[in-house]
Amino acid sequence: MSEPVIALDRVNLTLGSAASQVQVLKNVSLSVLRGEAVGIVGPSGSGKTTLLMVLAGLERPDNGSVEVAGARLDRMSEDEIARFRGRNIGFVFQSFHLIANMTALENVAVPLELAGTDDAFDRARAELEAVGLKDRLTHYPGQLSGGEQQRVAIARALAPEPAILIADEPTGNLDQDTGRQIADLIFDTQKKRGTSFVLVTHDAALAERCDRQVRVRSGEVFAGEATAKVAAE
Repeated sequence: MSEPVIALDRVNLTLGSAASQVQVLKNVSLSVLRGEAVGIVGPSGSGKTTLLMVLAGLERPDNGSVEVAGARLDRMSEDEIARFRGRNIGFVFQSFHLIANMTALENVAVPLELAGTDDAFDRARAELEAVGLKDRLTHYPGQLSGGEQQRVAIARALAPEPAILIADEPTGNLDQDTGRQIADLIFDTQKKRGTSFVLVTHDAALAERCDRQVRVRSGEVFAGEATAKVAAE
């Protein structure tokens, strides 16, 4: 692991209206290596989610550079970023965000179809089988347990074979045993595929499974030798 797949350099971000602006990110520099798992940890309101949104191209910084998988997101249009995200970044959230009137297979096939993949349903089927859901292909989200729904969400995130997987509290809505199984699945798959992984979590045990932790506390971010100031989200 030596090549950065994510590199934020002196990023600043101010949010809010002119009357109530808040500098949310202040001079943030952060790198994530190819194949590395990085945990972003810290108390609520410390800047974790804002940092995640910037590196995913969901928030545009005021200045500084955001380079992801060799592309400068801060120089792209919104449409270009959306297309780039669909090809290069997979997301897993605390809430599963599955489409209720679509089967598990259809949910996983959606990003592949949007990307114009010819064998979208074949690949979706293979991803669901890989997460242990070969017997749940035609089930709707309402017919699945919480753990099964998160497995569908993981399969959907990984189906386009992204260079980067981003997870925001992926076990937060699950019981302890199911959460452990989901964590095992994510980390095992990440290591097997060599995917870079950025995890936001309040779970110290989950963060410790990462190769490295970025700590956000009292307005500061500590990432190895890099230190940056981050205001509350």
